[in-house]
Amino acid sequence: MFSKDSLFALSLFPYLGFLWFITRSRQTPRLALIGFYTLLVFVGVTIPAGIYAKVHYGESLANVDWLHGSAESFLTLSNILVVLGFRQAIIARDRSQKSVTSDQLYESRKAI
Repeated sequence: MFSKDSLFALSLFPYLGFLWFITRSRQTPRLALIGFYTLLVFVGVTIPAGIYAKVHYGESLANVDWLHGSAESFLTLSNILVVLGFRQAIIARDRSQKSVTSDQLYESRKAI
């Protein structure tokens, strides 16, 4: 029905919509948002790397290890940034909740 290259290109549009939505919502942690945008760098690197692999080696990108690994490193970087961004947000939320709880405990003890 669709070639894998066509599906790859078509998948970009929903992802751009996703990026637009999470950017506009202003609720996504900044580092995670940078990670989601870094995925576009991965896409931007993968396309020419795939073309180079096909033209220079006559193989698909997956069969040229050094080129495939280099391109995949951008995916890894993207994933790390997303995880660290949400991790920071969770830690910050937990700290603020503990602060509120300790303030409430202090106030309740002070009232006794």
